[in-house]
Amino acid sequence: MSLSESEIKNLKGLSITEVKDRLKKDGYNELPSSEKRNIKKIIFEVFKEPMFLLLVLAGLVYLLLGDVQEAILLLGFVFVVIGITVYQENKTEKALDALKNMSSPRALVIRDGKHSRIAGREIVIDDIIILNEGDRVPADVVILWERNVLVDESLLTGESVPVRKNSAENEDEKYNKLERDDLLFLFSGSLVVQGQAISRVVATGIKTEMGKIGKALESIKDEQTPLQKQTKKIVRDIFAIVVILCLSIVLFYGFQRGDWLTGILSGITLAMAMLPEEFPVVLTIFLALGAWRIAQKKVLARKISAVEILGAATVLCVDKTGTLTQNKMSIKKIYNGSEFCDLEKDNKNKLSENFHELIEYGMLASKKDPFDPMEKALNELGKKILYNTEHVHKKWVLEKEYPLSRELLALSHVWGMNEKDGCTVSAKGAAEAIIDLCHFDLIKKEKIMKCVDKMALDGLRVIGVAKSYCENEKLPSSQHDFDFEFIGLIGLADPIRNSVPDAIRKCYSAGIRVIMITGDYSSTAQNIAKQIGLKNSDQAITGAELEKMNPFELQEKIKKINIFSRVVPEQKLFIVNALKSNGEIVAMTGDGVNDAPALKSSHIGVAMGERGTDVARESSGLVLLDDNFSTIVEAVKTGRRVYDNLKKAMAYIVSVHIPIAGISFFPVLFGWPIVLYPVHIVFLELIIDPACSIVFEAEKEEENIMKRFPRNPKNSLFGKNILFLSLLQGLFSLLAVALVFLIALKIGQTEGEARALAFVTLIISNIFLILTNRSWSKNIISSFRNKNKALSAVLLGATLFLSVALYYPSLRDIFHFDFMHPHDIIIALSAGILSIIWFEVVKYICMKKGIELLR
Repeated sequence: MSLSESEIKNLKGLSITEVKDRLKKDGYNELPSSEKRNIKKIIFEVFKEPMFLLLVLAGLVYLLLGDVQEAILLLGFVFVVIGITVYQENKTEKALDALKNMSSPRALVIRDGKHSRIAGREIVIDDIIILNEGDRVPADVVILWERNVLVDESLLTGESVPVRKNSAENEDEKYNKLERDDLLFLFSGSLVVQGQAISRVVATGIKTEMGKIGKALESIKDEQTPLQKQTKKIVRDIFAIVVILCLSIVLFYGFQRGDWLTGILSGITLAMAMLPEEFPVVLTIFLALGAWRIAQKKVLARKISAVEILGAATVLCVDKTGTLTQNKMSIKKIYNGSEFCDLEKDNKNKLSENFHELIEYGMLASKKDPFDPMEKALNELGKKILYNTEHVHKKWVLEKEYPLSRELLALSHVWGMNEKDGCTVSAKGAAEAIIDLCHFDLIKKEKIMKCVDKMALDGLRVIGVAKSYCENEKLPSSQHDFDFEFIGLIGLADPIRNSVPDAIRKCYSAGIRVIMITGDYSSTAQNIAKQIGLKNSDQAITGAELEKMNPFELQEKIKKINIFSRVVPEQKLFIVNALKSNGEIVAMTGDGVNDAPALKSSHIGVAMGERGTDVARESSGLVLLDDNFSTIVEAVKTGRRVYDNLKKAMAYIVSVHIPIAGISFFPVLFGWPIVLYPVHIVFLELIIDPACSIVFEAEKEEENIMKRFPRNPKNSLFGKNILFLSLLQGLFSLLAVALVFLIALKIGQTEGEARALAFVTLIISNIFLILTNRSWSKNIISSFRNKNKALSAVLLGATLFLSVALYYPSLRDIFHFDFMHPHDIIIALSAGILSIIWFEVVKYICMKKGIELLR
């Protein structure tokens, strides 16, 4: 039969050893998902890349020309490119895998007699699971104990009407489709929409009902973000231009000079120079690693697109309790209907007998082993002052519970008194609800509400307590049918988190508005608002006032109001929609089932990880793992950093391709000797690829990142300002390389010497483009204070490779170089530095005038 309360308390669950044995035997509780991108698959994808195909084609042309050494070197570079790509992609995959594991549905289990929350995939057969309203059932289970459980099984059956469930008569209830009673079981994937249950796992993974019908678990999908779509279009347009130009060069060489093979090599070189194949790679890496970095700040990105828009948030709508406050309740003041007692001033252990009944019935209206901070505070106080008194009723049995509802914000417990006939009823809830249950007239109601306001002005959360009695007869269907007697009010304090005032200041300096939403009284909310430094803390809109407003009226008032009190979760959606109508980018926090619509409607839904329900997590883009407001602010900061670094990387990619493409095209246009061959382009790619992805991704945020207003998400990644400056960077670099090459030829140097001089200038200019784009608000020297291990590796690798190519005879021949003298290196170094000096001057002037370049 269903477990008794004493049996529930004695549940031990599985031991760690038993769990390990079952995991070995049955595996993890997960269904087969999409195929993982392993190294073989990544390499196969590299083989399909245009750059790889161009490299292979160039190698074949060299073989046809009889230049075996150059062909072998090119094909050798192919493996180096594959190695870099595999490293980058593998790092991205690991970050995504970590996010998938973190976003797995959580489950509250009993193991070794202790309650612990684990990932749903770690559940094994015979685990004891505790389920509450809003939880997603992680495996097939048999119910051992339940209270008013309603379950949504639409994922399995397609039926939207919730099903009521019962507890099994014995633990050996058969889990067999032909013999079982489905009302005794909860199935994987179903959602608890009401009540609580304790259950035992009977099937996991593919052996669950969901596994049998071939459903797959939802996981992080490779969805394209708006930025990825935008970039894909840019690459597609450039690719079309590249194809036309390359064909033109091949035809020009073929028909005008009769040298088809050289034409093909020149066409391949130009294609390799112009193709911005780094764009999609950089986006994927930045967004995936950005999500991983945000996870290090205790914020889980369930949707990669949330990382993209996070830095653009203009409004943060946050719950008061547990986010702005510590969610650690303590009773500060109580009222027994005639007098107040301030527990901070009076001795809690010697509380007057006049207040004992208030605490007694407050405890009776709470769970015996509570999780809720408010009920914990009641139980702790009760144990101190009522210990060994007639006010503690360990033998009483809970006969029925009337749950809290939107219509009546109060709950009642009906207790069977073993030694007496009849039942005692205890109720607690919002003061208005308790007044309603007691059927007070207007005069009594006003008297109580004055006391409520007095306590709320002290920043206290106020609840009312009432009692009733009923004979041993059929219990009524509604709490309203009891004849309740008002006992008193309890005022609880929930201190603010120490880090919140500073986080609020950071938001305001970053141009982000903060709105507090709470179910508490306006006076309580305003008191907290003053403590944390919220603007317009003297104004508030209540849920009742919100209900009467039309959308246009709310849109106007919400421009100034930062406090919404006595709000029920369903009303959050109105607030979100009003802010969105005003053009705001809204981040909304939530933890309950009823918060899901608002979370889904907001631009950035933020679910609570510690106290949030699974349905809230599933409706959100982000999950706040520690439920702390300051963590949201840090996530916004990280989101801005990701976007800033992405713009820097994109600016670098644009600027670095201009000199490479230009110096590849000029020989055709002006009849110069060929400057760059495919081998040179591949060498440059060995610097460009890791620089634009790994180096820029690892850069620290700009110092003023939280002192500027949020970006407009409608703005292109390549704003006119950034694109113009990037093009200028590239043109100055091209000018330096072209002048060095022409002057070298003019003063009588050989083609090989001129080519080597131009190539070294291009490499040095490339390196300084990396250095200058690391920060658009600091000079190169200042930016070196921020350590970047990836940058050091790229600089060291480029220097070593270049030295070998210049001074190792066999490689020098393959690169078509002649010997370079020390003064040649100095000329190339000077030209490379001069190509970016102008941008350093621009940064200095803008910094002095307070102008933002990276906008």
